[in-house]
Amino acid sequence: MTYQTNLEQERRMLFCLNQIQQLGAVSICSLGEYFGGYSNLFNIEETALRESGILREAQIQAFCEGKKRWSEYLEEYEKLAERKIRFITPLDPEYPERLLHIHGYPMALYVRGKLPDPKRPAVAVVGARGCSEYGSQLAAAFAEMLAKEQVQIISGLALGIDGAAHQGALKAEADTYGILGCGVNICYPSAHYKLYGQMLTHGGIISEFPLDSGPIPMHFPMRNRIISGLSDAVLVVEAKEKSGSLITAELGLEQGKEIFAVPGRITDHLSGGCNRLIQQGAHMAISPNDILEYLGVKCEKRLIIHEKNANALAKPEKMVYACLDFKAKHLEEISARCRMSISECMGILLELELQGYVYRTANHYYGKKI
Repeated sequence: MTYQTNLEQERRMLFCLNQIQQLGAVSICSLGEYFGGYSNLFNIEETALRESGILREAQIQAFCEGKKRWSEYLEEYEKLAERKIRFITPLDPEYPERLLHIHGYPMALYVRGKLPDPKRPAVAVVGARGCSEYGSQLAAAFAEMLAKEQVQIISGLALGIDGAAHQGALKAEADTYGILGCGVNICYPSAHYKLYGQMLTHGGIISEFPLDSGPIPMHFPMRNRIISGLSDAVLVVEAKEKSGSLITAELGLEQGKEIFAVPGRITDHLSGGCNRLIQQGAHMAISPNDILEYLGVKCEKRLIIHEKNANALAKPEKMVYACLDFKAKHLEEISARCRMSISECMGILLELELQGYVYRTANHYYGKKI
């Protein structure tokens, strides 16, 4: 009983410390070690903090200001259960073991839904927010095929590749986990409100940032270490040479994770980051089997991502389909290649779209669906 009481006191103090924005995970951990427990910080004097040499002056001042709000913070802590939000610390048995092995592991996790299953493999799928339709389809296809083999999909719920990966996993009726750069009670971006809701029952939403924390830029590189940390491998699908996705890959390397990248055209700016990763030694991912083999997951058949079989199409539809690529082309270019009028070509493209062979983007651009 005494142990449980002491543990709860430690958890409460960790919650309070986590509310102070200026205190990072490393600083909080160091304070706990130096003072023999986090609960010992509840009534700590400013002089003792300064003498420890752990915090900078600005952090000491922030701590002293936060100390005035301990009771307010603890009231918020008591309301977590009714808000269906779990507060997980490194002191708790359910804290992800994978994270304990990374530098600066988070001292607090706010969780809606579930945490990843430690007994099952997990892969982070990341990439460009402003991805191409081809990249989006690839991310969804990789995630779906991996998820069907019981691999958990981890990503950041961002627009583009992240969202496509989550949706691919959900299509396989599998669990997927979103790591946020804001509080778990905030859906960011708001365009993913439906996806956010689906993941609460098929996976989980996780953040180290206090409730109501906004999605400020400095949060996203920090959350990337958790995305890679929770995973056994990192897959990058479409990324510019200077991209946040490459930060996740670099963090993954530092954490001892294997890095996979989907290759692309050397002239495509969205493939620059992936091609560079491959050049520097990352595994080339041309099939989900490449990743499954590394994870030690047995898969009887070769999983191939390819275009749809066009044999069932009528001759005019086959002609138009053959003029398309995975990267969208404008209607006028397709019409000229097929030597058809724009109206005739548009009619066929509409039929192909309805049959699921073609996708359409804004301003009359069309491409093949995977």
